[in-house]
Amino acid sequence: MMAMFFAQRVILSKTKFGEVPASLQGGVKEILVDSGVGFLAE
Repeated sequence: MMAMFFAQRVILSKTKFGEVPASLQGGVKEILVDSGVGFLAE
């Protein structure tokens, strides 16, 4: 649930991927890749 929240914030440019808590980065990256915007996790 929190990973989806942060993924949406990254997609909307409200939060940078590096600002996502380390414990959630794996899940957020997976969601971003599945959404076709994996480049945002770089």
